[in-house]
Amino acid sequence: MINQVRSELTRYLRTETVGGALLLIAAAIALLWVNSPWGDSYVTMTETVLPIKPLHLELTLADWTKDGLLAVFFFVAGLELKRELVVGELADRKRAALPIIAAVGGVVTPALIAAVVGYGIEGMDRGWAIPVATDIAFALAVLAMTGSRIPAGARVFLLSLAVVDDLLAIILIAVLFTTGLVLLWLLAAAACFAAWALAQHRRITSPVVYVPLALVSWYALHEAGIHPTLAGVALGLLTRVRRDPDEDEAPATRWEHRFQPISAGLCVPLFALFASGVPLDGRVFGELFTNRLSLAIILGLLLGKTTGIFGITWVAIRFGVAKKPANLGYRDMFALSVLGAIGFTVSLLVAELALADVGDGSSVELAKAAVLVTSMAASLAGSALLLRRGRVHQARREARALESE
Repeated sequence: MINQVRSELTRYLRTETVGGALLLIAAAIALLWVNSPWGDSYVTMTETVLPIKPLHLELTLADWTKDGLLAVFFFVAGLELKRELVVGELADRKRAALPIIAAVGGVVTPALIAAVVGYGIEGMDRGWAIPVATDIAFALAVLAMTGSRIPAGARVFLLSLAVVDDLLAIILIAVLFTTGLVLLWLLAAAACFAAWALAQHRRITSPVVYVPLALVSWYALHEAGIHPTLAGVALGLLTRVRRDPDEDEAPATRWEHRFQPISAGLCVPLFALFASGVPLDGRVFGELFTNRLSLAIILGLLLGKTTGIFGITWVAIRFGVAKKPANLGYRDMFALSVLGAIGFTVSLLVAELALADVGDGSSVELAKAAVLVTSMAASLAGSALLLRRGRVHQARREARALESE
């Protein structure tokens, strides 16, 4: 009975609707908590240091959720992306090219808008990177909850776009915020990746091999000065997705089933709990739509992401460089582009890194508030568009069913 209940809970947590609901609940708890009379206890919790002294890791609880738990989420995303690239819809080169092209447009356009609007503001020499990232977990959760009647190609496109988008953002983090790249640790991480790929090639299945490689690669990237969540993406992409004749499942499928409930039910909600605690007092609300810093982020995310993703997607399809996902129209692509304006995970991270040394810290809080408000606006607008498009697709399916009868 216990095993049956555990299995059912695991299956339940695999659904992105539940994962998205947990994320939103955790974010709401953080906002209510930090803006309550007990707000100091929230700050104390996030700033509590949980050290691993032998490894010289002096990270706060917030840092552990940001650098550690999110690596699990990116590992699951990397597994799914690899499967789609090899045996899924993205195996078609022109279809695979579309989310990559869209991600580039969704990074460049917001950065340009933010840089122009915020030109000359203290901290914007690196703060222009705040609106460049799409939050994978948040965007997919909204799609799962409101776009269930949209063809499956929408999810593949959004996942691929968001993963490439976040990879570009992580590269920007490495370039902009790495004080000194430690080459030896970078080589150590590369060696771990090579060993992981070799173990996959040799059909090794023991966790005794893979767990140490994952931990060491994460630690090596951390010590090299690169955001360690990149280890999760790299290991996911290096995992085998084709099933051998004597296997029930390929390693990527097996591990995705195992880790997705952990990611959706624990890792992402905990990150949201520790990252979403932004004080929203009268001063913050008063400056959201008047301060050039917050306007740069809001316009960069909402306007830059939507126009950048949809504009370059339209051009690429129009000139035959890429193909639309199966059964999706341009209006569907526009709705997905609006979801691309949901910046949460990496945007909050970049805000902390770019503005940490600016003034008394109020710039960080204002930037994070701008990210949260814009992400909520994008999720609501995207949800409305997806629900409308879902009704259209459902009507078409019903019409085809009547014709076939």
